[in-house]
Amino acid sequence: MATSTPQAQQLIKDLLARAHSPDSVNRIYSEKIQHRTLHLRPSSPSPAALNARTARRRIRDQKKARRKTRPRPLSSRERRNLGLYDIPKDGQKYSIYEPLYELWQGYAREVLGQDIFRGGPEAAAKLASAELHGALTEVVRSRCTGRVGLKGIIVRDRKFVVEIITEKKGIKVIPKEGTTFRIEIKPETADATTASKPFVFEVLGDQLMLRSADRANRKFKQHFLPDL
Repeated sequence: MATSTPQAQQLIKDLLARAHSPDSVNRIYSEKIQHRTLHLRPSSPSPAALNARTARRRIRDQKKARRKTRPRPLSSRERRNLGLYDIPKDGQKYSIYEPLYELWQGYAREVLGQDIFRGGPEAAAKLASAELHGALTEVVRSRCTGRVGLKGIIVRDRKFVVEIITEKKGIKVIPKEGTTFRIEIKPETADATTASKPFVFEVLGDQLMLRSADRANRKFKQHFLPDL
């Protein structure tokens, strides 16, 4: 700020008058300040910057601006309406899921370990929490006799129903309640020419009315089943 302007001269004299007499003000100004360039800057931020309410409002405005630029995730109802959970028509082919079945066989053998040859409660406890997507299953008992004999690969294991892909009839939705599923696991043999007996077990749909993610961490206890 240059001291040659009248406004600057008067401002400097007012500041000096706070600590000196009028004679001393004129002397100090003429000897030390009049012919020099004085740079002035504010010594503290403006009151608006110190206002807590203004600061909070600025933070809220910034959050609203970020939310507008980021898309909102879809709800479960919107996903269902868009058909994101549905298998398209061109994907309802049995041959597409045969590699998934082979992968599941390796997964099941790894889960069971040596229990695949012994069976018993240990194998049952492991299979109760195992993932069933990709398993080849067959309906052996059902309250609806028309579903008995359906055989296919499990493509969706939902809470109350199981969706399987069959070779000839496409996607079939089978309720878990009142249905018994039979699943086979083929033991891995070193010699391809040696035929080994598969490990066969039956799954009671009434005891698996849970989502696969919830069933993974649940412990199943042995108890009497009146329906058998």
